[in-house]
Amino acid sequence: MSHRGSLLCLPDGIWAWPITQASEIDETALMRVFGNARVIDTLIVGTGHAVWRPESGLREALRAVQIVIDPMQTGSAITTYNIMLGEGRRVAAALVAV
Repeated sequence: MSHRGSLLCLPDGIWAWPITQASEIDETALMRVFGNARVIDTLIVGTGHAVWRPESGLREALRAVQIVIDPMQTGSAITTYNIMLGEGRRVAAALVAV
């Protein structure tokens, strides 16, 4: 399978994600994540090459549904997501394309 562009990797599938840079990530962009909150403990966010810190409102909204957000560059995010998934952890990934 091949895909160009950003991806949301969730327990219910892998979805194209119309985000092109980390600054576009907000509650609306993560609507599918919030919809799957009952089966996600950690959200790995791949931010492209940029370093990004989520706004406190987004972090609080995720905390309210018991999801921890962990932003990092996309290459590291892919590796971390695959390791956590292999360990059977309740993880999702939001990956900004590089």
